[in-house]
Amino acid sequence: MLYIAALQAAVTAVPSGAGPSDAELRAVELEMPLVLAEVDLLDAQIMMLDRPASELDEQRIRRARRRVLAERRALTNRAGLALTGGAA
Repeated sequence: MLYIAALQAAVTAVPSGAGPSDAELRAVELEMPLVLAEVDLLDAQIMMLDRPASELDEQRIRRARRRVLAERRALTNRAGLALTGGAA
């Protein structure tokens, strides 16, 4: 049986820890409220795909959009980023 082996080194180096670093885990933890808010918005939008929107559905979408915007603002404030192009 003939074995074929790669003649080059692996394209991506295997990290020694084989997992996310502490800084990466902290970044994910900081972004998790925004991710969850975006999932809620997506759920609300998916629910409306196969039926006409009722007043309750529209309220749920508006509430989810407001939550996403609030979480984006909070994440931006926590990160200390300055938004450009907005009215002061």
